[in-house]
Amino acid sequence: MSTLKFTEDHEWVLTADDGTALIGITDFAQEQLGELVFIELPEVGSEFEKEDAIAVIESVKSASDLLMPVSGEILEVNDELDSDPGRVNEDAMGAGWFIKVKLSDVSELDELMDEAKYMEGLDDSE
Repeated sequence: MSTLKFTEDHEWVLTADDGTALIGITDFAQEQLGELVFIELPEVGSEFEKEDAIAVIESVKSASDLLMPVSGEILEVNDELDSDPGRVNEDAMGAGWFIKVKLSDVSELDELMDEAKYMEGLDDSE
């Protein structure tokens, strides 16, 4: 069974039973960034610790780093984003995923928020 978790930095982590997870940014994040024009993703096989900067996201407004929400090894990157970064604007929580990782410490997921808690935080910030 897959589980969806969120960070305070507006990233999502969709875990699978096999110890892997897809990671991307939320709809809220892509709305704040505006039209995405470039995304630099990490190399497959790279290993990162939680909070490491793993990708650069450039929009017409600004550039920002994607921080690793959990520790792990990059198994796959969404190559479609090289030629079509706007895919994140169109479907941030689906086809606009950034990376697939092999989790190195599944207990880190406990530090992330479920969807209800994340949405509550968004409501509080408006």
